[in-house]
Amino acid sequence: MATRHKAKHTIKNYKMFIVSLTYKKDISEVEKFIEPHIRFLDNYYADKKFIFSGRKNPRTGGVILVRNVDRETLTDIIRQDPFYQNEIADYDITEVIPTKYDEDFSCFIE
Repeated sequence: MATRHKAKHTIKNYKMFIVSLTYKKDISEVEKFIEPHIRFLDNYYADKKFIFSGRKNPRTGGVILVRNVDRETLTDIIRQDPFYQNEIADYDITEVIPTKYDEDFSCFIE
């Protein structure tokens, strides 16, 4: 039997962002910038700004879940991504205000 977790409510002003990247160049061009892109991601994991990131399936881009920033700061962060700097991907930013979450996710809600 599956264990159920109680859903919690969070602070109404807490914001997160879903950043959806869509490749606009061939995957061979994407591969040239993977290592610098990973270093970029690692910097913001270390700063506790990124919660997760990963490739879309099919491989048309990626997704990053972001916390602890405002939209202006996030825009500045994206400009540091080698994918952005080399025009590898377009970025779609969606602001999310969590209203319920599983208790296992609570460590990401501050």
